[in-house]
Parts: sequence; structure tokens; C-alpha cells
Amino acid sequence: MDEPASDQFSWKCPACDRRVPTRVQECRCGFQRQQSDAAPLIERAETSARRGPSPSLFLVLGAAIGLGMAVYIVQTKEPAPIAAQTRMASSETRVATESAAQQTIAQTPDTFVAPVKGSIALTGPAPSASTSPATVPTGSIEDVVSTSLPAVASIDTGSGRGSGFFIRPDLVVTNNHVVEGQNSVTLRVAGAQYTARVMTTSAAVDLALLQVYNANPQQATLRLGTASTARPGEEVIAIGYALGALSNTVTRGIVSALRQAGNVTLIQTDAAINPGNSGGPLIARDGTVIGINSMGISKQVGEGVAFAIAVDHAIALVNGRPVVAAQTPLAGLTQAMGGPSESEAARARGERQYEQAVQWAARNSDQIDTNWQRNSKLCVAGATPTGGDRPWFAVYVPDGIKVARSNAYDCFAWIDDLKSAANQIRTTLDTAAESARRDGVYPGTIRQIRQKYRMDWAGWDR
Repeated sequence: MDEPASDQFSWKCPACDRRVPTRVQECRCGFQRQQSDAAPLIERAETSARRGPSPSLFLVLGAAIGLGMAVYIVQTKEPAPIAAQTRMASSETRVATESAAQQTIAQTPDTFVAPVKGSIALTGPAPSASTSPATVPTGSIEDVVSTSLPAVASIDTGSGRGSGFFIRPDLVVTNNHVVEGQNSVTLRVAGAQYTARVMTTSAAVDLALLQVYNANPQQATLRLGTASTARPGEEVIAIGYALGALSNTVTRGIVSALRQAGNVTLIQTDAAINPGNSGGPLIARDGTVIGINSMGISKQVGEGVAFAIAVDHAIALVNGRPVVAAQTPLAGLTQAMGGPSESEAARARGERQYEQAVQWAARNSDQIDTNWQRNSKLCVAGATPTGGDRPWFAVYVPDGIKVARSNAYDCFAWIDDLKSAANQIRTTLDTAAESARRDGVYPGTIRQIRQKYRMDWAGWDR
């Protein structure tokens, strides 16, 4: 029986067109087939492909895999502890990543490679950060004001009014000149009223601390910052009770400069600070207090010039470390602006006070002069050694006046009245002269003032 006509199992005789089985090499017509030696191999390979992979192939692949694993185990190091692996991983991975990235870039120069995290290594210590962080507004002015107003109080001393602000529910900061001479004051804030005692004062920095009785634990307070980071041009807000009656007065300005008045730091600002605002807070845009409003300069002297005490002095006062200063901030500021020093101001004040005393004595001496002219002719016998500008100064000289006996007048009574009035004048001038000397008024100046009003006498200086 002939095998199926298929190229796989038979071949076609070119002489007679008859199909001949593959295993027969000669056709019936006598034609012999020319077959290459590779045909049986191809036939066997095709046969093997139909049957599937040979088992020997699996053996070869298994041996290769086993050999690779053995080589890997021999070359692998002993694993490090977890902590060390963690530290090594960050270092080794970074180095490997950098190397791989560099190779990739070198192999594909025209291909964009995304930056690899950790591929940039900085060397050397980082520069230290600035101690003066820039002031960044954290909210609108409206937000800062609305948050701060409930912590600002009106202070009533009975003889005057000012402002202050809570830094704790039971502690208020204000100016010393607001509560000077007082033991207790009345506070009014957000519809509430408190009584507070003047706990600590410092004239050197013009600050005072008030202890609040029966404090409300829910009382709003302000955060204290520092004036050391204040920068010229920085926006600030002043809050207080202007003129002692206009509650919740808010003014806005900038920091003009930081000034030193002796040991006291002042913040110069163009925010309006009026009487009654004294003791209120000067607030930065981040809501912290950097100063305590203290004084404004009149328009005749300077337009838009006001000063606040640096809040750092209040912090020192709260912590029991008050600043020691030889003069008040106002006196120091006056001197810094080219005005007289404290001693010069005291000397000028002493001169004015002494001259006022001499003026009083001169007015009364004029009355005594009139009385002396009328009565001395009848009651005074002989010449009187005065030693001064007025003839009745003779009463200051022992035995300077000899009383004449007169039937018409009681001369002894008149002389007693004269001596009593003269002693009052002498006591007043002696006291005024001693005060003037303490204020540094020169003796020559004192004498010139007496001579100006005809009140000079050699005995005044003894």
C-alpha cells in the first residue's frame, strides 16, 4: 500500500511523477534519488521536536543553575547586623546609584536622566543660621488687632489714666509714670473691671508691673517678643486708650530706628502715641509685643516721632533682673537729641526754683521796706549797720538795732513783728539756697540772683 502523499513521508519522482516513499531511494521507472547526508538528521530533529525536549537537556540546565548558585554563595559576604545594614544601605546604595547613573549618562549622552535622590553630596559644615529671623506677617492687620484688643486695659489711678496689657491673667505691664506714687489702680478691659496693686516699678526704664486681684483665668493675654529683631521699615501697631477716654485706639506705623538712651533701648516709630496711650503695647505683624508705648514728641519738636520701651526690659523686670540706669529714658533721649544732660537739667531746675524763692522774698521785702521807712524814725535810735541791700537787714546783725523809747508807739512790739517777718524770709532763702546747691547751682549764680532782686547780704553765705 502506498503511503500518503506528503512531503514528510514521500518524495515525487521527476521522471514519472509517481510518489515514492521516503525510505525508497529508487523509483520503479529506474530513477534514483540524490539525497544529502543531512536529510536524516533533519528528519530526526523534526521528529524530536514533535516528541518534546530531551531529558538530557533538563540535566544540563540543572547542572548550570547549581554551579551558578555555588559560585554566588562562595562570593557572598556574611550579612551585617540590621543597624549596620541600615547605615551601610544609605551609603552603599548612594554610591551604587551614583555609579549607575554616571554609567547610564555616559552610555546614552543624548538621553535625559532624571536626578537621583542622594546623588548630591555636600562637604564641610553648614553655615550657622542667622539669629535674626526675618519677620513674616502671619495674618492680616485686622486679625492681629482683633486678637490683641481683649488683652489691652485702661488704667485709672484716680488722678490720671493710661494703658496697660496682660501678659498673664494676673499680671499687667505698663509705664512707671502712669502709676507713679500709687499703691493700687483700677483696670477696665473688655467690659470687666479689676483692682490691681502696683507690685514692681522701675523709673530707670519707665516700667511697672501690676498684680491683678481675683484674676479671670480666661483673660486674654499677649505674647512677648523681642526688640532685638526689629528692623527699620517693619510694620507695627500701637494700641491703647488715647487721651484716657478713646478706648481701643489703634494706630499703625513702621519702626523708624532703634535708639540707645544710656542702658535703655528705645524703639522709634511713626505710629501715633498720644497721652493715655502710654503703657500700651507696640505689636509686630506676627502678633508679639516688641515694645511698651512710652512717649510722643510734640509736633513743634518733631512730626511723627514717638518712642516705645523695648519689651526686653519688661521681660527682665518680670524675671527679677531690672535694668540699672543712671537716668530715665526721657532724660537719656533728651540728651541723645542734643539736649542738656541730667546734671545740666538739674542745675537749670535748681536755678529756676531758687529764683522763684528770691522773687517771693523780694516782694515781701518791699512791703517791709515801706514799713521800715515809716516807723524806724520813731523807734530806731542811731545808725544801723545793715551789711546788705536793705536797711532793715540790720535785724540779722546782733545788736544791730537800738530801740528808741517813744511815748506814741510800742516800738518793742514793732521790732518783734519786724524780726518775725525777717526770719521767715531768711529761713525761706536758706532752704532754697541749700536745695540749689544740691542741684549743682554754682554759688556765684546764687549770689547773682540775690543781687538781681536787691536781696544780697553777706550773712546769707554763712
